[in-house]
Amino acid sequence: MPVLLLLLVATFVEITVLVLVGQAIGLLPTILLLILASVVGMWLLRREGARTLMSFQQSMRAGRVPHREMVDGMLIAAAGGLILLPGFVSDVLALALLFPPTRSLITRRVTGLAERRAQAAAHGGAFVVDSVVIDELDRRRP
Repeated sequence: MPVLLLLLVATFVEITVLVLVGQAIGLLPTILLLILASVVGMWLLRREGARTLMSFQQSMRAGRVPHREMVDGMLIAAAGGLILLPGFVSDVLALALLFPPTRSLITRRVTGLAERRAQAAAHGGAFVVDSVVIDELDRRRP
């Protein structure tokens, strides 16, 4: 149910923004702007996808686990899906995901979260803190 609600809200927002932009600049400029955003998005998608693939291959050759490259690839794939949707909001989100500094910020957050969850799972789902327990009886004894 939440996914359906999210899709309905996203559709409403996209249509509202399209109508507002169309009223502000006209029908033909709105259509041309949508086409321009899609062309620029596809160009960035191709360029960033190729860069990420090369980085992935270099990580594998070096024997490193390509965490960041995998997350980058997923974000680029999500951007590709957003580029295919008609509308300005989805295009802006896609371009943000394709812009390397924005994607790097999201990638760092996602990999950090994954590392924390992996550490917690390695300890049975609990956080382990090294400490010394001092019993009340131990303090009273000299």
